[in-house]
Amino acid sequence: MYVCGATVQAPPHIGHMRSAVAFDVLARWFTRQGLRVTYIRNVTDIDDKILTKSAANNTQWWAWAAQNERAFTDAYDALGNLRPTYEPHATAHMLDMIELMDRLVERGHAYQAGEGNVYFDTRSWPDYGQLTNQHVEDALPSQDDAESSLKHDPRDFALWKAAKPGEPGTAQWNTPYGSGRPGWHLECSAMAKRYLGESFDIHGGGLDLRFPHHENEQAQSKAAGFDFANFWLHSAWVTQGGTKMSKSLGNGLLVSEVLKSTRAVVLRYALATVHYRSMLEWTPETLLEANSTWDRFAGFVQRAQERVGLVDTAEIAAAELPAAFVDAMNDDLNVSVGLAQVHERLKAGNTALTAGDNDEVRAHLIAVRAMLDVFGLDPVAWAEDKGDDRAVNALDALVSQQIQARVRARQERDFATADAIRDALTAAGIVVEDSADGARWSLA
Repeated sequence: MYVCGATVQAPPHIGHMRSAVAFDVLARWFTRQGLRVTYIRNVTDIDDKILTKSAANNTQWWAWAAQNERAFTDAYDALGNLRPTYEPHATAHMLDMIELMDRLVERGHAYQAGEGNVYFDTRSWPDYGQLTNQHVEDALPSQDDAESSLKHDPRDFALWKAAKPGEPGTAQWNTPYGSGRPGWHLECSAMAKRYLGESFDIHGGGLDLRFPHHENEQAQSKAAGFDFANFWLHSAWVTQGGTKMSKSLGNGLLVSEVLKSTRAVVLRYALATVHYRSMLEWTPETLLEANSTWDRFAGFVQRAQERVGLVDTAEIAAAELPAAFVDAMNDDLNVSVGLAQVHERLKAGNTALTAGDNDEVRAHLIAVRAMLDVFGLDPVAWAEDKGDDRAVNALDALVSQQIQARVRARQERDFATADAIRDALTAAGIVVEDSADGARWSLA
């Protein structure tokens, strides 16, 4: 899999994470099915916008890019995305790009247009427009110096761009065609070839990349003589009021800001459980609904484990998934149908808990956890504290003491004291839930 990653011009908003989570689920599903996955997600760390924004902030362009790349990495990690097999940077693959550009020039599909400018000749490739089902005459002009009189056709796109006046010398690389920097499309074709070869299985990215980015990638790679991607997958947008979420429209929700008031697992749930090709309309209710559903899943897992004990992660990974869930996920990642199977097992598990059938409880616990694990949402994995757990243990000991004191007060019919203890815990953000198996607590 080659998936177009971040252009690190600014920190990520949740629209960026929609694509990242969708392809993370895809990689998890392939792995779960026993396939060996090589997952490439690139970083575009040289770009017009990076140069413009870094200059506006009086920062070196490479420092600006690194700062925002770290923000993306933090967001990927916070939302539980697995690391890709390799994460290549555009600036580290200039020789690959120059080699690909030379090949296109030699084969008559690219031409030099003044010092430092090289363009792909769209009319030299009869299949241009094949990916998006359009003829070259109907395609929009390229935004790479679209008015340039040096172009053979306004639809021709830049493989290499001459440096503009005032741009830093560190953002220029020497080529046989002059000094400059690569065009965006050339970068991905070169990196895909480097890590996956001339032919590979899947190329993915956001829906907005279909044209011109992916159309141009396919054209230049195939014109160079490579088979390139066998399948293309595009994730839909996060929208607000029907409009694509973007920084330019001022409607972006930065991941770092959302996570100040929302648990990361809840945000992942909201992003992961909508079909990757369906638009996700973001409203004030989106996270409320996700939070409520997640609590039902996590609550069942907690209650079931208290009854039958913790199931080892290795057993979850090896568990046979329900056939209907497998069929749904194999049907173009039909996560809504797959999620319906999770809800069905959740309901059956709660019924088994009430009936006291521990064998059934354990079976449904394994099924629920195994299916959620495909989405990167196994509650046990999210509950594990990967850092210093002394504070968690201390809190558990203190709250448990208060709960026991409340139990004693109720046994002695001292309901005023019992209520006062519960009110104090509630004020501290501790939710106490009474059940047939005793009281349990959680953070509000």
